[in-house]
This record gives sequence, structure tokens and C-alpha cells, in this order.
Amino acid sequence: MNGVRALVTGGASGIGEATASLLIRRGARVAVLDRDVAGVEPPAIPVQADVTDDAAVRAAVASAAEQLGGIDVLVNNAGIGAQGTVEDNPDEEWRHVFDVNVLGMARVARAALPHLRESDRAAIVNTSSIAATAGLPQRVLYSATKGAILSMTLAMAADHVREGIRVNCVNPGTADTPWIGGLLAAADDPAAERAALEARQPMGRMVSPAEVAEAIAYLISPEAASTTGTALAVDGGMQGLRLRPRS
Repeated sequence: MNGVRALVTGGASGIGEATASLLIRRGARVAVLDRDVAGVEPPAIPVQADVTDDAAVRAAVASAAEQLGGIDVLVNNAGIGAQGTVEDNPDEEWRHVFDVNVLGMARVARAALPHLRESDRAAIVNTSSIAATAGLPQRVLYSATKGAILSMTLAMAADHVREGIRVNCVNPGTADTPWIGGLLAAADDPAAERAALEARQPMGRMVSPAEVAEAIAYLISPEAASTTGTALAVDGGMQGLRLRPRS
């Protein structure tokens, strides 16, 4: 990763923070775009923006490119969660979650594309989810946005492959992030809820942010130079495995 110039959105916590830290350890120069960058520590470069604000996104991406000397890699990770069935979330929440999770990625990508076109190793990795490919209870709105991200990844890969820009996504299973931590804290029985989340993944535990970061690092590495339009599952087997009950 020596010399790689990377922009990581949602990089102040969770999967984004783990990814930024990993890339820095491997020699990349990293700018972190987030709504709150107060906790971003050097050598990461903080650039503040809300991804629902196009003008702020364009200014933040331009600032990141100026400070990094260009952009080779975009890790499009910023996003929020939502709970409920199709009856539970009002229109306003649907619009907001799509605005952050889907339009937010589009805004950052289109602002970064002029810089990526100037790179000789350009790559974009979008953070999708197991929710894009498996039906999860009480996650219809969140799943809809992650399905859109998966489809968007494939279309972007087709649009930009001849420009030398690879586009892939990662599909994490339930990851042990601050958002999940908040859900657990609000549950009537946090220990039982954690056990249930862990049990639905065949490996019997939640995915760690560090494991997702490793997958992202692979997708932006030279070793993945022939990989584009791919969704890499980091889900403990949740999508593809069908285990028999324990005897």
C-alpha cells in the first residue's frame, strides 16, 4: 500500500475506522471523511462532511485530494441503519436512509471520479451487506438500501472499467460495530440478543470490523487487479451455508 492515496468515508468509527487504520499501517496515506472528525487522529487526514450535502461532499473530496496529492482509492463506507418491517418506517425515514446510504455513496463517487481517472491503480469499494442477498427480519428499509448498493456497484463497474477504475463491494454479515452495540444496549435482554445475532451466523459469532477491513484492503490491492464488479461476502457463511441443527 506504500504511496496509495485513499479516501475512506464513515472512517471515524466501525468498519471505516478499522479500514483507515489498516491502510495506514500498510503504508497508505488516508483521508477520513465523516460528519464528526473530532476523534480522527494523525496520520489520518480529517475532512468533515455530511454525505447528504452535495456541496459539502464536493468540498471535502477536493480538500482530501489536495492534501493527499490525488486519490487512488475510494472506500465508500458511510451509512446508517434502520429497523422495522415495511409497515414500521415512515416515508421521511425511508427518504433519509436512502439519502445517506445510496445517494451519499453516489455523491462521493462522482466527486472522486475526476481524481480516480488520473490514477494508474484506481479502485472503489462500496460497503454493502449480507442484507442485500439474504432476507433478514426487521430490516426491510436497511436491506433495500444495501440491495441498491450492490446493484449500483455492478453498474459502476461496467461504466468505469475501460477508464481503469475497478469497482467492487463487500457484503459483511452482522458486524460488531458501534451501531450494533447501540441496538444491543437498547434490547430488553442484551446478552440474549447478542447470542441470537451470533447464532444466526454459521461460524457462531459476529464479524469483526478488522475482518471486513482486510477484505477491503484485498479488493484495492494490486493482487486484485483483475477483480471488478464483485461482491465479496465477509459473513461467517451466513449467505451460502445451510447447516443442520446441532444434535
